[in-house]
Formats: sequence, structure tokens, C-alpha cells
Amino acid sequence: MKREGALLSWVYLGVGLVLTVASLVAPDPAVRDVLYLVAALQVIPSLLLSHHLGLMSWRPIILFCGVGVLYAAERAASGSEPTYESPLSVLLVLAAVGCMAGGLIALIRNSLPGSTRGILGDAVIVSLGTWIISWATLVQPITHSTNQKSVSIVLYGLYEPTSSVVLFLAMVLLLSRRQRPTVMWMIAVALAFNMAGDLLYALMDAQHLGTSAERVALPMYTAAYFVAAAVGLHPGVREIGRPQPGPKQDSLGRLIVTTVSLLVPVIVLAGTAPNDSTDKFVRFISALVLAAVVTIRVVTAVRANSKAQAELIRGAQTDPLTGLPNRTVLLERINDLLRDSWGSDIHPTLFFVDLDRFKNINDSLGHAAGDEVLVTVARRLVNAVPREAVVARLSGDEYVVLDASARSQGAAMASAERLLAVFREPLALSQGDVFVTASIGVAVINHTSATTAEDLVRHADTAMYRAKDAGRNCLAMYDESMHERVAHRLAVETALYRALDRRELRLFHQPILDLQSGDVVGFEALMRWQRADGTIVSPAEFIPIAEDTGTIVPIGSWALLEALSQLRKWIDDGVCSPSATMSVNVSPRQLSDPNFPAIVSEALTRSCVSPQLLWLEVTESVMIAEPELALATLRRLRSLGVRVALDDFGTGYSSLSLLQKFPLQRIKIDRAFVHGVADNPNDRSLVRTIVAMGRSLGLDMVAEGVETVHQLQVLSDLGCTKAQGFLISHPVPPDAMRSTVAALERLGQFPGLRGQATTRST
Repeated sequence: MKREGALLSWVYLGVGLVLTVASLVAPDPAVRDVLYLVAALQVIPSLLLSHHLGLMSWRPIILFCGVGVLYAAERAASGSEPTYESPLSVLLVLAAVGCMAGGLIALIRNSLPGSTRGILGDAVIVSLGTWIISWATLVQPITHSTNQKSVSIVLYGLYEPTSSVVLFLAMVLLLSRRQRPTVMWMIAVALAFNMAGDLLYALMDAQHLGTSAERVALPMYTAAYFVAAAVGLHPGVREIGRPQPGPKQDSLGRLIVTTVSLLVPVIVLAGTAPNDSTDKFVRFISALVLAAVVTIRVVTAVRANSKAQAELIRGAQTDPLTGLPNRTVLLERINDLLRDSWGSDIHPTLFFVDLDRFKNINDSLGHAAGDEVLVTVARRLVNAVPREAVVARLSGDEYVVLDASARSQGAAMASAERLLAVFREPLALSQGDVFVTASIGVAVINHTSATTAEDLVRHADTAMYRAKDAGRNCLAMYDESMHERVAHRLAVETALYRALDRRELRLFHQPILDLQSGDVVGFEALMRWQRADGTIVSPAEFIPIAEDTGTIVPIGSWALLEALSQLRKWIDDGVCSPSATMSVNVSPRQLSDPNFPAIVSEALTRSCVSPQLLWLEVTESVMIAEPELALATLRRLRSLGVRVALDDFGTGYSSLSLLQKFPLQRIKIDRAFVHGVADNPNDRSLVRTIVAMGRSLGLDMVAEGVETVHQLQVLSDLGCTKAQGFLISHPVPPDAMRSTVAALERLGQFPGLRGQATTRST
């Protein structure tokens, strides 16, 4: 449809070009008049066709059709006589140009974004400037030569200014768009042809040109009408009224046009002398009105510019969602406090407020509800602090309160308690009430310290994270030890990224013993990290960091392949039996990785280890956080033939349900229960229950953390079939495993192991 419409538009332009040339070369004025009337009236069917094609609405079509009808009527009314001699002709041409302006405005009313006051003001200046030029060069010479001072001549003088406004609006529309379609240029060309014809007739009426100029003027109108009809049929006309994304505000083009409209009238008034008192009066009033309009326009522009600058400053200093000051303003206020001196009885305090689990609100209720929460929290915080305090929003769900009136650390903590109380009442949202908690870090500004504003915000942020670690929905006061811990964690985190490449990570292995046969039936791979400087980093320290940062994924993949390769080597070298298994711990981050089953499969293939020799140990927390994802991943792993063990059994709160829901084949009894199994009746009863439950479900049972022979004997009596711990062996490096297994085999069967309470492999 677009291609056909564009083709029809170009056909109209071709027909118009032919008739324009025919009008130029036609020797008979009657022929030119007929061609003019045909051109003016053909606008009506072309625009009706445009509406039929769905390109234009009725309002601009009616107005533009009125242009052709009125111009044709004016030509029929005036004939070859000057237009100013007939009041009817003057009114017809003014009505025609009015329809032209109305149609243009109706066509583009939604295209120009923002306020149009400045554009209208510039249009008034252009029209007044054109009026002065028209009066001095056209209207006044006519009145002077004809001695006529009728109303029709004055109205005739208004035609050129009105027509120039139409052209000005088209230029503004053209210059203000980032994308300028072909149809926009066609509108400008049509108006330019029309204004050229008007100018030629005006010069003829003022006797600056002879009547022979009509031979050129009429073809100008003919061309204008056909170009206008082509605009109506072009598919691009539909896009004119639509606002453009990211419009181009070409103020320079408007400024040039407006400036020329001011300079030219000044030059004309200075270069021509008034002919009589009427001429002098009209010039004076016109210049006075123009000066007044320019003054109003300048004042309006200055005010608009000042308002825009104020909006820019406000936007640069405030959060757009909550209207609170942003980080820049907060740091400036803190710097002001640091520069000012205060007595020892004043302790300005920074409160870092971070909402707990705010992501859950966005994920469950949507971002609109999240924005409502942020705005409501901002309002509550402002109401909860003294008037002179500053409440700022840094980003996301982070707020900072700066209270310069606190007189002691106790008062600062009391203020923090009031802030925490803000979250005890539910937040009323459009979707219903929700409860939100927050963690608050407190940092007191000391006038004797040399800290910067950024340091103070960081201190409060550090204290806030301490509150998060303490369980959320609580307070924490900053002290220097927090900074040391944070710096140490950052150093460990940074070194951990390169530990794998530097071969600083190693696997130690702890044997798993069958209590009935006394044989080593498996091993558990345990991670160890020795930094290049010899520092030993505890797994309890670096494993959570690896989990938080995501480095556990590549580290876990390496550990899996390394452990299986080592098992293959031990089996091939006769260190252990071919049925010995390898247990590898799996973190929550690994289990949530959709590629993890593929990683396991690749490790089994590369190490040439049978899948049933691999035990993947998971904790209850892995399956509680995202149960559906964990269940899907474990089922995929089971389809490979890999077996799954539940580690640290008994320490969670949903263990019984997990045994039924998830594909588990082994339970590892946590060392917390094994430690007291020999002396504590409650622990013994609990272990007995766990073993009985596991056996009824057909699960393999392994006890962790066995340290005494008495514990080992009780576990065997309770029916636990396998065990590991320091009594049996400490975790040892791979090259020490041959001697470790040999030493365990020399102990013989389980009854012989009882008398070797102090025998351990190192």
C-alpha cells in the first residue's frame, strides 16, 4: 500500500509539472486561467482519495479543500483586476490563507513536543516584521498611487504577513525533526510556490512589476496546488502528526529566521521615508508593537531558560523517583560538616539504610510495586528524622540519613532505633499491604578524625553489611575492626580469583571406612588453599567467598575432574579396590548452574571413571532455596548414573520431607550428633532414629567426625555401616594415600580396630 501511494503521489507531481509548463508557455490568458482553476479544484478529489486510503483525517482535508475553493472563487471574483480593489476578493484570499494555516496546524498539532509558546511568539514577530515590510513596500505605495485608504487595502496588507506565518510554521516543523521525510520537503515546496505567486501579484499591485508578471505568477499557483495534492496522497503524510522520538530542537534555525524578520523591517524603515502623516503613524505604531512583542518574547525566553536551568540543577541533585537528595548533595553536606568545627558534645551521625530482600518485591509484585515501596519508605524516613537532617537515596533500595544534631553515640543509636521502627508497620500499596524490613549501619563522624565524606559513607555501608550478616532487621555501629575484616575479605576475594591459575588450590582426601569389613570403600575430596606466601586459608573462610562471588563454579569443576582423575589413578595403581568411590561436595551455586550435569558428564568421560563411583554431596540448604531447580538438576544427575548424598543431615529444618522428595541414596550423619553419641543419651537416641529411618528407606549411612573408638563402637552397634573422621584418618594429600590405606588394612577387621584407640594415620 505504501509503495502504491508513493507512486500515485509522484504521478500527481508529474502531471502538475506538465500543466505548470503548459501554463508558462500558453499565449492565451484564458488558457492560463482555466489551468489555474483546474489546479485549484483538483485538490478536492485528491484529498478525498487520501481520506479513503486512510492517510489523513477529515479536519485537515476540509481545510485544505477550502484553500482550493476560496482561491478559485477569488480568481473568478477579481478576474484580471487588482485584488485590493474588491473587498470580497481580499476576504476570500485571507480566508484561504487562514484555511491553509488551520490545515497545517491540524496536520502537525501532535508533531511538535513540549510547549509551543516560544514558536507562536516567534511567529508573531515574523508576521509583524513582514507587515512592516509589506506596508512600506506594497500597501503604502498602493494607497499613495491610487489615493485610496479603504479598509480593503489595509486587509490586503495583512495577507503577506499571514502567509509568511504559514511558511514559518512549516520551516519550524521541518527544522525541529530529527528525521525529515520526503513529504515534509514537499509541504515546504508547495508553500514556497504559493508565496512566490503571492509576492509576484503583490509587486504587480504595487506597480513594481508590469502585468506581464502574471504569466509567471499563475504557474506558481498551479505548481503549488499539485504539490499539495501530492502531499495528501503520499503515505508519509500519516507520520507527520506523530511525535518523533528524541526530537531535534533546532533553535538556531528559528533564531536566524526571527532575527532576519527584525533586521529587514529596521532596514526598510531606515531606508524609506514616510510619505504622509498616515504613513508615519502606521510605521510608528507597527514599530512600537514589534518592539513590545520582542521585549515580551525576550522576557519569556529568559524566564523559560532560568526555569530550565533550575530544573536541570534540581534533576542533577535529586533522585527522580523519590525527590530526595542524591549522593552528590549528601557528600556536599558531609563535607560542609567536616569543614565546620563542632564541640565534643556534638556527634554528627550517618545512618545507612538498606531494605532487606527488596528483590523479592520486584520479582513477585512487579517493579511498579517496588517503586511504591521506595517512595513510601522515603516519606517515612523523612517524617522520622529531625527537620534539619538530610535523607538521601543513593541507588536502588539504599538510603542514607545524615543527622548533625546527635550529642552522643547513645543518642545516635536511639535515632537508629527510631529509623528501624519505621518498618514495623506495613506499607500500604495499591496491590495491598506488605511488610518490609531494613538493615541499618551507623557511623559517627568524629571531629578529630581525618576521614573524607566517601570514607564515612563507606563506613556506614560496612556497618550495614554487618547488620545483614547478623540476620537482617537490626542495627550495627561501625568500628575499625569492621574495616579490617572487610579489607581482609577483599584481599582473600581478590587472591581467590587467581588461586586456580597459580595452582594454589589442592585436594586432600579423607578415607571412608566400612565398619563391618574394615575396608576403605571410598574417599571424600576436601579443598585446601595454600597461598604463594605460605599462608593457609581455611575452607570455612574461602568457600563462602567463592560461593558469593561465583568463583565456586570454575573451582568446583576443577575439583570434580581432579578428584575423579585421582580416583582413577589410585584404582589403576592398586591403592584401593576398583569399587572404591569418590565423594565431592557440590555448592548451591553449582547446582543452580544449568550446565552442571554436562560438566559432571565431561569429568566422568575424561577421567574414565564409572558414574556409580561418584557421590555428589549436597546440603539441605541447596534444596530448600530453590527446590524445583535443585530437584530437576538432581534428576538429570541421577540419569547419568551418579549417586547423591545428603551431607550434614539433621542440621536443617526440613530433612524428613527432603528424604521423600529428592533422589537421595546416602545420608551423612553430622559430626554434631556423632560427637555426643557415646556420652549423650539424647544424641544416641537421635542417631538411632536417623539410622533406622535411613535403613527403612534403603539409604546408605555414613557417620562424619568420628574421633574416638567409643564413638565408633556405638555407631556400629546402632547399625551405621560406614564412617570417616580423625580416628580413621586425617585428610591427607594424594601421594600419602597409599601408606594411609595400607596402615588401615593392617588394622584388620573392626574388632581389631577397637584395641587401636590411639592408632591414626597421618
